Amino acid sequence: MQFFDLTGRDAIAPVLALALALSLALPYEPAQAAAGLTLEQAQQRALARSRAIPAQDAAIAAARELAVAAGRQPDPVLRAGIDNLPVSGADRYNIGTDFMTMRRIGVMQELTASDKRRLRAAGMEGAADKAAAEKDVEVVRIERDTAQAWIDLYFARQMDNLIRQQVGQADLDLQAAEAAYRAGKGSQGDVFAARSRIGAAQDKVDESDTRVRTARLALARWVGPDVDVAPAGLPDIDRIRLDPDALDTQLAHHPDIAVLDREEAVARTEARLAEANRHPDWTVEVSLQQRGQGYSNMVSVGVSLPLQWDRKHRQDRELAAKILQADRIRDEREERLRAHTAEVRAMLDEWRSIRARLARYRRELVPLALDQSAAVLAAYRGGKAALAEVLAARRNELDVRLQALQLDAEAARRWAQLNFLTPSNHPEAQP
Repeated sequence: MQFFDLTGRDAIAPVLALALALSLALPYEPAQAAAGLTLEQAQQRALARSRAIPAQDAAIAAARELAVAAGRQPDPVLRAGIDNLPVSGADRYNIGTDFMTMRRIGVMQELTASDKRRLRAAGMEGAADKAAAEKDVEVVRIERDTAQAWIDLYFARQMDNLIRQQVGQADLDLQAAEAAYRAGKGSQGDVFAARSRIGAAQDKVDESDTRVRTARLALARWVGPDVDVAPAGLPDIDRIRLDPDALDTQLAHHPDIAVLDREEAVARTEARLAEANRHPDWTVEVSLQQRGQGYSNMVSVGVSLPLQWDRKHRQDRELAAKILQADRIRDEREERLRAHTAEVRAMLDEWRSIRARLARYRRELVPLALDQSAAVLAAYRGGKAALAEVLAARRNELDVRLQALQLDAEAARRWAQLNFLTPSNHPEAQP
């Protein structure tokens, strides 16, 4: 049996030293949550719950329907009336007495050129393609934002577990300080300082609780209430679907750029339609005139054609405006692609830098902190170190772990931004 001298160093609570030994001997384990969703499951659920996706599907279907209608001839116009009705004299308002009075009925049809109808249909098909690209933008936003919310909650839970370990460490500090003060080995100021560390640690716990609740609410916005993250569901954040060597090519298929591509195509079609409109359409009319008894019925046939007497200031101006509009969208697309490429390259550089720092923490700093804690504890057991040094080493170890976890979370956020630039089911997104 081992005995402790209560008048010497062992007056500082041998049970406290045993608790330290156990805490240092056990590896760090993340907080285990109830079974929850993996990141992929959360994204699938978010897409299934979204109402923006069905809205885009409706916009696509509507544009396709309009494309069919735009390719048809205009509806014929039914025309009816009375010509040359007397309004004075003995035959006033009498339809069948005057030889010039006629009841007329006919039909009029505008004959739209086939190329104009084809261009109008193509314009609506282009609008449908643009709506499809906008749907991809919505899918990307949902997948990216869901991933960010999932990652935030995942790491908020891990940090909460580590911060609560810091509270336990602060409690040990206070017990050690009080024991040292009672044994005449420490000052009352040490006790006050230890109590202050407990207050600061508890404040971090309150902040962490708020962060966890906020992250859970953010995830619930996408996947629904009462759903948590899977405890071991973190994906491989060291790999992304982007190929840095083919970044320009891949980003050319980014949904935001694709929307501008489709918009430019629609504008070019409208420009070709404006050019076709420089050639007016004919209108044909056939009508039957019925006169009173004793007079012959008549048939009339006619055609009409708009006179583009001011084409230079009307049709030509409209064509020029459509061409300029298409050029504007082209230039905007090029500018957007350059800005997006620069932004993604910066995010790639940040992601690589964070991963390099994280690797250094995992390879050097965390193991060094663990070794330091173990070495100081061994020295304490051999009577060559004070308990305060053991507690300080343990605090340093927890701080280093927290810094590594914060870097891990930041790397995961950058990974989500880079990995979900295109929809998961997009061909360009496949590894």
